[in-house]
Amino acid sequence: MEAIRFQDSTLYLLDQRRLPHEETWLRCDTIPKICEAIVTLAVRGAPAIGVTAAYGLVVGLQDVQQRTGRITAEDFKQVQDTLAATRPTAVNLFWALERQEKIFRANPKEPLAALLEEARMIHQEDIEMCRTMGRFGAEVIDDGDGCLTHCNAGALATGGYGTALGVFRAAWEEGKKIHVYADETRPLLQGSRLTTYEMIKEGIPVTLLCDTMTGQLMKSGKVQKVVVGSDRTAANGDVANKIGTMQVAILAKHFGIPFYAALPTSTIDMSLASGDDIPIEMRSGDEVAGFGETLFAPAGVDTFTPAFDVTPHELVAGIITEKGIVRAPYTENLKKLFA
Repeated sequence: MEAIRFQDSTLYLLDQRRLPHEETWLRCDTIPKICEAIVTLAVRGAPAIGVTAAYGLVVGLQDVQQRTGRITAEDFKQVQDTLAATRPTAVNLFWALERQEKIFRANPKEPLAALLEEARMIHQEDIEMCRTMGRFGAEVIDDGDGCLTHCNAGALATGGYGTALGVFRAAWEEGKKIHVYADETRPLLQGSRLTTYEMIKEGIPVTLLCDTMTGQLMKSGKVQKVVVGSDRTAANGDVANKIGTMQVAILAKHFGIPFYAALPTSTIDMSLASGDDIPIEMRSGDEVAGFGETLFAPAGVDTFTPAFDVTPHELVAGIITEKGIVRAPYTENLKKLFA
C-alpha cells in the first residue's frame, strides 16, 4: 500500500480526505498544491509529510528553473520556508527539509538531480525503517493479543509500511493471530476512515470503537497492548501524537496495559528537553463543530481544537524504533541511540 508517488517530474498523493470510499490521486505539480495537500490533510502522518516535503522541494525548484532558467540560494530558501510553514508539530517535515538543504549546498549549480535522488532515498529509507521497526515491535506482541491503536500510523502515514500498524503487520506476518482495536480518533476520524481501511486491506481482524469507549474496552480484558505512532518525541521520551492519545495512555496505565510508541529516529527531537517544548498545532473549530459539509453544533459555538497532545514518558513502556526498543530511563537511553 502506498500514498506517495513521484513520476514524470510530478508528485502524486493519494487523497486521504476521500478515503475509505474513494481512492483518488492528486496531481501536485506546484508548491501551492503541495502545501494545500499537507494543510488540509490530503497527506498526513509525520513520516509521510517528511517524504512529501522532500519531493516538494524538487517540484518547487523545477518550477523556478523553468521560469527563470536558474536556481539561487534565495529560491531554495523561499520554497523551503513555504513548505516549513504548513504544519508545526510534525518534526519529520523539518528534518527532511534540512537534509535537502545540505544536498543543495553541496550541489548549488545543478541541484535538481541530487535533490530528487535524496528525496527518493528518504522515501525508500522510510519504508525500510518501518519494516525494521515492525520486526522489533512484533517482539512485544504475543499470539492472541488484542492491540489498540489511536489515529492512523500505517502505510498511509509513512512512506509505505507504517509505524504502529507496521508493528501489527509484522506480528501478523509472523503468524500471530492478533485483533486490532481502532479508536475512531476525533476530530477527523483517521482511525475509523484510515486504520480500519488499512487493516481490512491486509486481512487483519479489526474492530472500530469511539474514543470514549476505550476505557470500557480495556476493562473488559480485550486489550493486551497499546501501540501508537508519534509526530514528535522529545529527548526525555514524552510523545506527541494525535489528540486523545494521552487519555489512552492514562487508561492503559490504570488497567496495567503496556503502552508503546512506534516511530523512526527521525521523529525524535533531541533538541527539545521535554514535551512541554513541542509546538501544538491548533486546527479550525469547524473540524469539531461538524464533519465535511455537515454542521452538528450550533453555529458560532466556541471550540477548543488542538491537533495533538503529549503523553508523559512515565506512561510509555517502550519506544519502538528502527534501531530497537528503547525503555526508561529515556533521557539516558535516547542519547545512546544517537551516539
